[in-house]
Amino acid sequence: MGVFCKAPHISYLSSPFLRRNPRFMIQNCHTPNSTRRLPNRRLLLFSLPLSGFLLLPRKFQYESSNAADQYDPVTPVERNASAVTSQRVSEAVELLEKGRELQAQGDFNGALAYFSKVIQNYKDFALSDYARVGRALVLYEVGDREEAIAEMEDVSISLKGYPEVHAALAAALYTDKHAPLLAENQFTIATLLDPHFSDLSYVRDRKHWPPSLVSSLKQFITLS
Repeated sequence: MGVFCKAPHISYLSSPFLRRNPRFMIQNCHTPNSTRRLPNRRLLLFSLPLSGFLLLPRKFQYESSNAADQYDPVTPVERNASAVTSQRVSEAVELLEKGRELQAQGDFNGALAYFSKVIQNYKDFALSDYARVGRALVLYEVGDREEAIAEMEDVSISLKGYPEVHAALAAALYTDKHAPLLAENQFTIATLLDPHFSDLSYVRDRKHWPPSLVSSLKQFITLS
């Protein structure tokens, strides 16, 4: 069969380029039987309508949904560990609240026992630091004041920014350690965070401080 080629708009004889390159016109012609490049598989895939992927067989949809429902990223071991931790947290909170309740009732020895249980059995929890605050407050009343002050100093670092421990430490440093400058620094931190700690009725009636610590705070505030 012959070669079919559209004649160029530029005259062959009038073009110096074509006169020097006579094969140019032939190379740009195609025979009817010439092989064309077939579209690759990627283009064929993207040319399919999206609805073809959405209209999956019902059986396949059911199996996929069932597999998703059965998948659980939490292992049984992790689930059991989480349940044990939740139980321990509940127990620690219950003991802490019981200690605070006894402190409010004036039973400082009973409160000391509950706070000590939290510290001893649940020291891996952050809430044990709050039990240490309660223990230091009641220990100042019924135990060794030196130990109580040491506990306050330690907790004032681990719970830095917790106003109650800073206010209690200020009272103890002023009265027992005779360190007015250190006491002033601690009290400034406490009252900046919560101005209520400059009110004796607040620490006595709302925070349920023991009488000896309330007295020490009064001495600090009045500089007596």
